[in-house]
Amino acid sequence: MSPYTAAVRWRRKPEERFVDGRYGRGHEWAFDGGATVIASASPHVVPLPFTVPAGVDPEEALVASLASCHMLFFLDFARRAGFVVDTYDDDAEGVMATDPDGRAWMARVTLKPRVVFAGDKRPRRADADALHHRAHEACYIANSVRSEVRVEGREEGLAEG
Repeated sequence: MSPYTAAVRWRRKPEERFVDGRYGRGHEWAFDGGATVIASASPHVVPLPFTVPAGVDPEEALVASLASCHMLFFLDFARRAGFVVDTYDDDAEGVMATDPDGRAWMARVTLKPRVVFAGDKRPRRADADALHHRAHEACYIANSVRSEVRVEGREEGLAEG
């Protein structure tokens, strides 16, 4: 198996005491391809000014990872079936909850892909549903979490019948 890495870097500012809890949660994610992302604790969890609202928080990253993994498998399975996808947009949403032991967790992620098909060969509704099912089953991110992951797809350009 190939290793996948991410460097997470945070530094305390000299004026921050830290032990009083009044320190910045902004940090950086760096990936092997050279991309860097400003990250932070969620402003839903840690109040301003200790978060970076423009940063990506771990909760958002989990939702994005699930949505991205599903999309990549969906596109590949559609291609293999001979279908042309013009656009794929997903406004995915995660919902946090508390388990019986009082621990917070991502209880549900709902993927809401909007897929537009083109070309001469068009999938039917059952074909599109099967593509989403296969993508969900193949997505290793979805296979790695205990959250419920729902897919509520909307497709355009399907064949009739």
